[in-house]
Amino acid sequence: MNGAAFSLLWLRLQLALRRMNPLIGGAVLLLVALIGAMMWTAMARAAVQQEYAAARLQAAVPAPPPPPAAPPSADQNLAHFYGALGERGKVERQLKLVFALAGKNGLLLRQGEYRSTYDRNAKLYTYQLNLPVTGKYAAIWQFAFDALRAVPHASLDDVSFRRDAIGDENVEARLRMTLYLSATAGVPR
Repeated sequence: MNGAAFSLLWLRLQLALRRMNPLIGGAVLLLVALIGAMMWTAMARAAVQQEYAAARLQAAVPAPPPPPAAPPSADQNLAHFYGALGERGKVERQLKLVFALAGKNGLLLRQGEYRSTYDRNAKLYTYQLNLPVTGKYAAIWQFAFDALRAVPHASLDDVSFRRDAIGDENVEARLRMTLYLSATAGVPR
């Protein structure tokens, strides 16, 4: 738009404003200002809604999982292994506990067979128990589970059952358990 055309347009606008009633001019000006304010408010509201939508999406995304813990070293694993072993000096107390658990479960526990060995490579003692028991089937299993809970360094290696007749309520069982023991606490040298 050149300067002469702009001047002509400005002059026509001034003439139209002078011919107009001041009350109507003020109302038009107020209407233009009101429409401008409504447009500005609508644009601001749309911007805020976009920010809220982005924030909701970000909040809906689960947080990344924490990095996995470093695996334990071989020395830590070895220390944990030897820490889980029982103490060789407390075998009699552990055997008394096993016999008490058999009685608690209503089992007849005859004298068992015991064998102790030392594994030089693993630097640990094993104490193998062969326990012949007589009682109800469920009581025998309950005894085995109770013994494993009470003596956490024990393993149940074998269970065999024998019943003389189908109608017999009691069964004979032979449980073979192994106790894993260390001579001293901690990692042996």
